[in-house]
Parts: sequence; C-alpha cells; structure tokens
Amino acid sequence: MTSSIDAHVRLDTHPIHPSAVTAVLAGTQAHVAQLGLEAADWTAVADNVLVLVRIDREEPYWAKDAAKHLSAEGIAVEITPRLQEAMDEEWTWANYPMPWCTRSEIREVSNQAQKIHDDIHHGQLLIRAHAHDGHTTVAVGTYLHRGGKSVYLHGEDHLRQIADTFDSPAQALLAFEKIHAAEMRPGPAPLTDTERAATEARSGFDVTAAKTEPSRPEPDTVPVYLADAGDHDALLDAFLDAHGEFEKWRTWSDETTHAIHESQTLRIERVHETPAHETAWTVAAYETPVSDRMWVLTATGATPAPVLEELLNHLADGDGWDTVIGAPVDEKMVTAATQPLSDAGWKHTVDGRWMRWTSPTGDAGIQFDAFTAQHPSQNLATWTVWAGADPERPAWTLTASPHTPSSLLADLSESLVHGTATRSPQTAGREPTKKFAVTSPTAQTVTSSLAASRRR
Repeated sequence: MTSSIDAHVRLDTHPIHPSAVTAVLAGTQAHVAQLGLEAADWTAVADNVLVLVRIDREEPYWAKDAAKHLSAEGIAVEITPRLQEAMDEEWTWANYPMPWCTRSEIREVSNQAQKIHDDIHHGQLLIRAHAHDGHTTVAVGTYLHRGGKSVYLHGEDHLRQIADTFDSPAQALLAFEKIHAAEMRPGPAPLTDTERAATEARSGFDVTAAKTEPSRPEPDTVPVYLADAGDHDALLDAFLDAHGEFEKWRTWSDETTHAIHESQTLRIERVHETPAHETAWTVAAYETPVSDRMWVLTATGATPAPVLEELLNHLADGDGWDTVIGAPVDEKMVTAATQPLSDAGWKHTVDGRWMRWTSPTGDAGIQFDAFTAQHPSQNLATWTVWAGADPERPAWTLTASPHTPSSLLADLSESLVHGTATRSPQTAGREPTKKFAVTSPTAQTVTSSLAASRRR
C-alpha cells in the first residue's frame, strides 16, 4: 500500500527486555502514528520513540496488530526480521493453571489481566490492601472511574482476575478483612519480577540503541570451541522451526523452554538468562516416555552456539539419541567417541581414573572419568568437554553421562577438531597457552584405565 501519511514506523525488539517491542517514528506527520500507538497502550520514552511492554509476554502479537492498523491508515511500517520471527512464533505456557483454555482464550485471559495491570499502573485502580492466601497474591481496590466500583483481585501478572465486585470501598474492605485478616496489609503488594522488569523496560535502555544499529568490527575466525556463545534462544527457535517433530513448551514463569520430541523419549530443556558458568541446557533421553533416563547431557551458558548447533543437528538426525542400555562402557566406545581427536593429534594422557585429550594449543579438551563410567545407572558426569585457559578455569563446559551415544560424542569431537566459527574482537584475547608434544591414545591405555577403575 502506498503511504498517504508522511510517517514511518520501525518496529523492533527491545534491546534489553526479552519480549518488549520498540517503535521508532519518522516523518513530518509522525505524531499521527504516535497518537495511534499511545491509544493502544504504547509508552513514549523519548521523542518519536515508544515501547510496548506487557506482563503477559504477548508484545509481538499486539505489535503485529498495531502494525496492521497503522498500515490500514496509510502509515508505512517496517518490521525487523528478528521481530518478525517473534511475531510468527507459536508457543504454549507449560503447566498453565487453566489447561482447558485454547490459545486464543489464554490470550484473552492474559489481556484482561493486562488491563487490570495498566489501570493500576496509570493510577485508575487504587489498591487499598493486599494479602497472600497461601498460593498467590490477592488484593482489594477501587476504580477511580467506572462509577467508583470496588473489586476483589486474585492472582499475579498474566493470571490476575477480578473475582468479585462491591458497591463501596468499605464493603470491599470488610469482606476482604473477614477472609484475610491475619495476612492483610495496607496498600499494593510489592512488584513481582515481571512487573519490575516491565517498569525497567519503559525507562532503562539507551534510546539511541533503538534508533540506530552501531557499526561493528569484523569478527575473527577461530576454532569452533573459542567462538562466541551467540544467541542460544535464537538457535533453539531456529531448530524448532526446522524440526516439526519437536514441540515447544514454556514454563508459566517464562524462564525455561522445553523442546520435546513427538516420541516423548527425548527432552531438551533451555533455561534462559543463565550465568555463563551455570547449566543452561539439559538434554535427556529415555527408553520409553515413562522410563528412567538412559543418558543426560548438560551445557553451560557460555557454550559456543556452533557447538550446540552440532549437538542439536545430531539429535534431529533420526534416532540420534538411541543407545544400548546395560552394555558396559568399554574401550571400543571410548575409542569411537574420541577417534577424531586421536586422528588430529590431540595430546592423550592417563592419570589414574582420568583420561584426557587436549588440543595442541592447550585451550580445549575432553576428559573421560573411567570410575563413574562403571556406574551408568546413576547418570553421573563421565565425559567433560571444556575450552578456556585450562580445565580448572574453563570458559564453558559440556558434560555427558556414561551411556551418551558414542556417535554423538564423535560428532562433537569432529566439530572441535575441524570446525571454525567467528568471535567478536573484544573477546578475542586469551591467556598464553602451553604447547604440548603430540601423542596418540592406544586401545591398551584405554583398557588399562578402565580395568584400574573397576578394581577400585
């Protein structure tokens, strides 16, 4: 459609808040677009810059709705690719307390909760008292419009609802006190984490970052294990888009995403906003949907995206997570898993229960614990993949239990040896590393270490 109003709106994801949306306006009639957006509960944070922040994580949906209305008015709208991906995403709250609701009904419940939140935020709903009923927050308040109606509120964030109405504030307070006298406190409850994040999103970012994209220096090409962590969430989204046999679920708090194979025997857990050194990914495989784990693998938040991509691609390759339950971990399995390292001349050492393969530059390696390998039923961390200054100070780690398929570990080994990726110049410097002489493992050293472990 040809624009009939001299206004241009660029919609993009918020630079800090994970689901919020920014709008940057331009043109001699930009004020027309701003009036329309403000009427739809967008907040102006600077000249010609607005944000849409909600407590139900539905900003992309409502931004898409706003874009449609702006376009219908003859206003040019540009949507960045990353926001378009969020708009096209379909997801479901895991463990939603109203499982009988359809996706559209869930969105309607959330929208009603959003309206209550907005009325409180704009001072149109005065909260007189609150309490905790043992499960969630409840409150009583009075609208300063709608004829001064008083309401009893139940729930928090996107689950808050009007549970009852009263003709007067006194009537509402008496009824509230009768039920919650012991826990009753004056005024509104402390902000939830979601409400606090929404407040920060409206004011806590650099407006210039929303207007222009800063130029970036050319990245360096490095071994895959030294690459940037990248965007783990985007990696998971791309994987799910390409593999329809996996279904996406989110926890109600939106802190964790689960990707579950249609067979229910492979489950991937992604914990968002995890510190670099803590577990951000957990992959678990099961013989049947109700059996114990066959094997489990974890990766920390700083694990390079290309390493995780290799892992996910292997899992999507047919039955890439199958293994043989009950079979002992022997030298053949260990040799198969590490053959690419041996072929590439990675240094092999044996130290008691530990077998290690280290890169020639000493900045990456794989460690095998022969002792824990003899206790496969416990799913202990038997394999450790690391990169960084040394094994004691790794930049990232990936661990795997005894029965993790040797084909998967071999693929990871192959990627570590031959894969390359990029890294931002500001993270390119690393501590000097030692140079090691190159030796190759033999079946005898593997067998000896396993045998020694069994004797323990």
